Amino acid sequence: MNNSNIIDRIHSNEFTLIAEIGVNYYDVAAKLEISLMEAAKFMILSAKNAGIHAVKFQTYKAETLASKYSPSYWNTEEEPTRSQYELFKKFDAFGEKEYRELSTYCERINIEFCSTPFDFESADYLYDLMHVYKISSSDISNLPFIEYIAKKNKPIILSVGASNLDEIKEAVSVIQANNKKELVLMHCVLEYPTIYSHANLLKIKSLQSEFPELFIGYSDHTKPDKSFDVIKTAYLLGATVVEKHFTLDKLLKGNDHYHAMDENDAQNILKAIDFVRLLEGSGELQCLTSEFPARANARRSIVAAMDISKGVQIMREMLTFKRPGNGISPKDIDKIIGHKANINIVKDTIIVEDMIRLDLEFREDKSDV
Repeated sequence: MNNSNIIDRIHSNEFTLIAEIGVNYYDVAAKLEISLMEAAKFMILSAKNAGIHAVKFQTYKAETLASKYSPSYWNTEEEPTRSQYELFKKFDAFGEKEYRELSTYCERINIEFCSTPFDFESADYLYDLMHVYKISSSDISNLPFIEYIAKKNKPIILSVGASNLDEIKEAVSVIQANNKKELVLMHCVLEYPTIYSHANLLKIKSLQSEFPELFIGYSDHTKPDKSFDVIKTAYLLGATVVEKHFTLDKLLKGNDHYHAMDENDAQNILKAIDFVRLLEGSGELQCLTSEFPARANARRSIVAAMDISKGVQIMREMLTFKRPGNGISPKDIDKIIGHKANINIVKDTIIVEDMIRLDLEFREDKSDV
């Protein structure tokens, strides 16, 4: 995969679904009693089989990410660990060697690999492993880190959860001062899970308004709803790229399984978006070919409201408007009034040009009827 499938699809205005595997493969490995690498590859393959376009991991070391005294901010009923450091320490076994292997595997099965770096070292070694950098919402105020990534001159996906407009503008300004590649802003809510009333999807439109030159997406942390209305709404509001946590078992305890999509969800999300896109059509302001029969038969023509004898000058009260629309259009009635009938016209007859002595000007205008 020489180019970014994510960026190519965004340029083509195609819906793009990214599976945030994150570190969910740890729990999958424990459940299935397989190695971490086997579990990670198993999840990548599951995402590929679901039709997902890209997978994303999280690359960090607990020591460089969180203080040992950092408190939790997630639902501790689902993930009972109450220290960020302790949680991240459980999930930081992989390094450059492992992510390189995952990147190679993704390339082999033709799904795009991406991982969010959380430190300078991982940002460096991930450079050769992926086409697009993802910057977490948690780093939106980490401007030195954002600048460091921007200077690597790859497209960037920036999540803007838990941020104010001035903070987003600062981050965007730093990126654009150092990077001319594509920039995608991802609306998200840093609440795990995000309750539906907090989804605030209109922020997608607000981001479009504030940053019309940028691409806008959505990173979803709500629990999958039955009809996938959250993601369908996000798409209709302008989010052409959606990122959502991914799992093989939503009932697994811990971390990001409880608000993730599984393979079946992903397939149904893609089907739902395909149906929405089918409904969208082209948006062109013109009659569809499929409407031609209805256009001809449901529109009205000028019709004789009474018997009209040959040679009689036609007056307005002699005419009415009825279906079908294969005669002279009602919009041209003023061009008919005052002219004489060429033949005897029986009441309820659809008026056509040959029935009336029309002047040359009318015949020339008739081309747009």
